[in-house]
Amino acid sequence: MKKGISNYQIGETFDHFLLIKTASKGVASNGKPFLSLMLKDTTGEIDAKLWEATPEDEGVFSQGELVKVTGEVGQFRNRPQLKIQSIRPVQAADGVQASDFVEKAPVKKEDLMDKITEIIFEMKNPNIQRITRHFVKNYQEELLTYPAAVRNHHEYVSGLAHHIVSMLNIAQQLKNLYPEINADLLYAGIILHDLGKVKELSNSGSPSYTLEGKLIGHIPMMVEQIKSAADDLQIEGEEVTILQHMVLSHHGKAEWGSPKPPLVREAALLHHIDMIDAQMNMLNRALRKVGPGEFTERVYAMDQRSFYKPAFEDS
Repeated sequence: MKKGISNYQIGETFDHFLLIKTASKGVASNGKPFLSLMLKDTTGEIDAKLWEATPEDEGVFSQGELVKVTGEVGQFRNRPQLKIQSIRPVQAADGVQASDFVEKAPVKKEDLMDKITEIIFEMKNPNIQRITRHFVKNYQEELLTYPAAVRNHHEYVSGLAHHIVSMLNIAQQLKNLYPEINADLLYAGIILHDLGKVKELSNSGSPSYTLEGKLIGHIPMMVEQIKSAADDLQIEGEEVTILQHMVLSHHGKAEWGSPKPPLVREAALLHHIDMIDAQMNMLNRALRKVGPGEFTERVYAMDQRSFYKPAFEDS
């Protein structure tokens, strides 16, 4: 069985199938056009360049297409890069399909949904419960299939639900440590905080940003939807405003995309839980690619740091 692209070392030859995650054209210093491709399978992704690309190549090798690639794994700016020697579109006789090359959450969708449903059922505040249930019911399919992001963390099928459930598990532990926490508010904020991604991103398997996503973003879109849902459900009160604030402030700072900083205890907790789960997801996946005593590749969203995997075993 072929090993995944993330398991190849510098200097090894790759000869297998990959999915085009992104494709963009550029012009080299010699004036000749090229295609910059991000290729992926279930283990990860790798950058590649198709030099002297023709207009036909631009039409064939586009986002979401499966390709058969032969090339050598090299390195550029401390990141792996595939030097393409040959590339062609997948043919029917190859017997492969796009879903075989898309990474999925390590937890079944049914289990993720069960956890979210359990949390909603336990909510005691009727306004918070009704609003949260409304969104989960209306966006259940997208919630259970969409990634949490295009890159960096939980960027795989069902990644959004996986991220939410992981955050709920953290929040439950914090509730045990700090019983003063308003659990309904914190849990609802966790479930709703990134739900605008289902409008911000184009699809679950090979997502890109929609026009709304580029021009508005998931935070403002979700804040508006919470108010609209509350109006439809004829819910009034402080809970609506604070749920909007939870979403509005969950990135923590203006430079990180939050129009408001967290000004409610549960909003501050939501931000920190979000950061913990996102960073642990990135770190764990990066560390799985290296052996003990080695450094990971640079983790872009964590100040481009490389992390060391201790050589001693966990006792």
